[in-house]
Amino acid sequence: MKGEAVCWNDRAGGPVTGNSEEVKVRAYVLINASAGKAIDVARSLQGVTGIQHADAITGEYDVIAQVEAPDVAGIGTIIVDKIQKVDGVFKTVTCLAVR
Repeated sequence: MKGEAVCWNDRAGGPVTGNSEEVKVRAYVLINASAGKAIDVARSLQGVTGIQHADAITGEYDVIAQVEAPDVAGIGTIIVDKIQKVDGVFKTVTCLAVR
């Protein structure tokens, strides 16, 4: 899936509906980690169901994770129940792929 992304703070999002069968929603989650924890956070996210990739990166954010779920609610569940519970994660910003 290629295309633009729409970003919002995780707490500000709302449901998005669609009419496609079995369409997966893809999002990129930008993660701020505690000092010295970026590599540990990225490793902790590898292999977690729904997380396709997680890499430590340079720049304003420390880790980027590619997430896929059947719907936006599923993306939210992965973020809240999995990503935000990883030791060292203190902030996330979610960018939904729109195309």
